[in-house]
Amino acid sequence: MSEITKCPKCGGEYVYFDGSLYVCPDCAYEFDGENATADASADVPKDSNGAELLDGDSVTVIKDLKVRGSSMVIKRGTKVKSIRLTENPEEVDCKIEGSSIVLKTCFLKK
Repeated sequence: MSEITKCPKCGGEYVYFDGSLYVCPDCAYEFDGENATADASADVPKDSNGAELLDGDSVTVIKDLKVRGSSMVIKRGTKVKSIRLTENPEEVDCKIEGSSIVLKTCFLKK
């Protein structure tokens, strides 16, 4: 068995072989040992259902979210218009109630 020490996507050190693919338990990324580079599709931001997100999209929040450092709560079902993508494919920037907020894509749906 060739020794894979780090995940090509997140750099996690606890990668294991499940019989056919290597799996990173930190980010759930699966890859084969021969092609240990991250896919270009891994850099595409996706919502909780797997739909690709683009700049200017409108999305809906799928879970009540507490905002850190504030007493504000973003309620489930809140519509967010005109999102902006960030360098991190797991986050988007948006404005809610006049405040600029960064949200995780796993809590959004298109």
